[in-house]
Amino acid sequence: MRPEVQAFVADGPLPDWDTSEEEIDRRVKQLETISRPVTAEEAAALVTCFGPDDCYGVAWSLLHLIESGPNPVLTTPPAPDANEWHARLWRRAVNAEPVEETA
Repeated sequence: MRPEVQAFVADGPLPDWDTSEEEIDRRVKQLETISRPVTAEEAAALVTCFGPDDCYGVAWSLLHLIESGPNPVLTTPPAPDANEWHARLWRRAVNAEPVEETA
């Protein structure tokens, strides 16, 4: 896994809207250092970094980065109480038809 991905993942989930502008800018800069496409291993690690909301659009950038990797990162439906971003990734994979919707 590339060091820039490791650094982003090590800082944990994206913050929520109540965090400082400086922290959001810092996370955006971290995300921007990760070149596309990501590997399957990197995508799997990055999927753990979604926070409680869209973090002023930063979560969308994270989602698109994850989707630059090979195959969908989620191959089974997320649990009903899963993060909304995991549900969104799953739904987008189903809509793109690389995975079959079950259940």
